[in-house]
Amino acid sequence: MSLTLGAIVETLGGRLLGPSDMKVSGLAPLQTAQPDQISFLSQARYQSQLANSLAGCVIVSPAFEAQVTQRTAVILTDDPYLYFARLTRLWKGATRQPAGPRIHPSAVIDPEARIAEDAVIGPLCVVERGAEVGPGTWLKSRVTVGEDCKIGARCLVHSGVVIGADGFGFAPHQGRWEKIEQLGAVRIGNDVEIGANTCIDRGALEDTVIEDGVKLDNLIQIGHNVQVGQHTAMAGCVGVAGSAKIGAHCTVGGGAVVLGHLSLADHVHISAASVVTRSISQPGHYTGMFPLDSNANWERNAASLKQLSRLRDRIKALEADIQNNKENSP
Repeated sequence: MSLTLGAIVETLGGRLLGPSDMKVSGLAPLQTAQPDQISFLSQARYQSQLANSLAGCVIVSPAFEAQVTQRTAVILTDDPYLYFARLTRLWKGATRQPAGPRIHPSAVIDPEARIAEDAVIGPLCVVERGAEVGPGTWLKSRVTVGEDCKIGARCLVHSGVVIGADGFGFAPHQGRWEKIEQLGAVRIGNDVEIGANTCIDRGALEDTVIEDGVKLDNLIQIGHNVQVGQHTAMAGCVGVAGSAKIGAHCTVGGGAVVLGHLSLADHVHISAASVVTRSISQPGHYTGMFPLDSNANWERNAASLKQLSRLRDRIKALEADIQNNKENSP
């Protein structure tokens, strides 16, 4: 399978320097791309790779035009990373194999579930009573959609996802745990992508809500009654405890934890492996485990912590000198 550069630019825009009839047969990173492949440069720190790359065509911003004039083919665009993202979708659409059955024969669909006419339900999926799957949504293999849970339009749900399992609710009584039935559901908006083996629990009384455009990586746990705002993205292994509210356009790095009943404002960015122990009311970048702070303050404190042992030794030496001076003074 190959595409001509002319066809790519006609579809995606950009300014082509080079032959429009040149064909590329694949996409690859700068370091490994071959003469029949196309690659991209989005950050200046990787420009050394550009000089050594064998890629037949590279996608760069106009700022790098002078550095690529000797190359066979170049596509100039203001945002090379965005252009490459769109190129991957164009490529996938052009090379996708013929579609199989819209609903795989091994899928189990309750008669009271509602599946849009153009939704795709993959092998071994389960869609329970009262659940809804919206137009253009694709459930990959082994996805479970629990009772009364709703998925909007154009969503992509990867293998092993469980939507609408019971939230973790128990009441202690005489040394034992009594189950609290989870009576809510899960509502997922449009254009949401959910990574493999992620679990989104149903609400205890009200619904767990994932708004439009949210992107969730693999192995994420979303607890009951959580609300996630529009276009927020979370990396792998994030855990969000019950009843937390996360705003719109937030990012949460891999392995980070948001404790229950906390609120994060819009445009809050949490670094990987951080533990959010308090609500955050101001946009910004936050990092840390001891305690959470603005990223700039955390970095300064972390630099100081590295010097604590040395500072302790210096203080002890100064105290000893002071004591000696006192003892030797007339």
